[in-house]
Amino acid sequence: MTRADAASEADTARDTGTWTIAQLADEFAVTHRTIRYYEDLGLISPERRSTVRIFHRRDRTRLNLILRGKRLGFPLEEIRTIIDLYDEPRGQASQLSYVLDQIHARRLDLERRRSDLDDALEELDEFEGRCRGDLQALGRR
Repeated sequence: MTRADAASEADTARDTGTWTIAQLADEFAVTHRTIRYYEDLGLISPERRSTVRIFHRRDRTRLNLILRGKRLGFPLEEIRTIIDLYDEPRGQASQLSYVLDQIHARRLDLERRRSDLDDALEELDEFEGRCRGDLQALGRR
């Protein structure tokens, strides 16, 4: 498929508000298998026409949120909770409060990990220095 064909397909999808699995996979740089996996987990629920999956705006938005959550390191169950909160009566307000709590927890976890990495790097630097000193001492003998 040429770039012109792909652009034309993308324009058609935007106009109709529906996408095929191939279009979403291309747009989000994921495999068809990944999208089917999220469908199997119930995170997205495309319309089925025989063996063809038709994805609507809601599915596309949910896929985008799933992938963003994965990039930020959230487990799929947390992502499910965040996405499902959007469908509840309080909708966006409860979703945002929950997300803020999750962001805070994730930030604390990442800061702890960064501190652990900094400590490990410092230990490696010290050990490397000792090894180099020992090697130089051996060379003098």
